[in-house]
Amino acid sequence: MLFALGADFLVLVHLCFIIFVILGGFMLLKWRWLIFMHLPALIWAVLLEFQGWLCPLTPVEQALRQMAGQQGYEGGFIQHYILPIIYPPALQQDIQFILGVLLILINVIIYLWVFLKPDRKSHL
Repeated sequence: MLFALGADFLVLVHLCFIIFVILGGFMLLKWRWLIFMHLPALIWAVLLEFQGWLCPLTPVEQALRQMAGQQGYEGGFIQHYILPIIYPPALQQDIQFILGVLLILINVIIYLWVFLKPDRKSHL
C-alpha cells in the first residue's frame, strides 16, 4: 500500500511540475525571484521534449507500482483522470517537439509581459 501511495504521490508531483512549467511564469508577476526556479524547470522540460527523454520520475513511479504489485494504471481517480493528462496515448517524438516549441513560446510571451510591463510603483 505504501508503494502505491508513493507512486500516486509521484504522479501528482509530476503533474504539479508540468503545471508550474507551463504557467509558472505568471507567478513572476508577484514573486520575480521565482525565475531562479522556473527558468531551470522550463529548460529541463524543453530538453525532455526536444530530446524525447523520459522524465526520471516515470521509472521511479513504475518501480513503485511494481513493488506494490500493480500493473499499469488501472483503478482509482489518479490513474483514470490524471495519468492520461501526463501520458497521452498519442505522444510521439514529433508531438513532443511541438510541445517543446509551445512551452518556449508561451513562456517567452509571459516573461516579456512580466519584465517589459511598466512598473506601477514608478508612476506614483
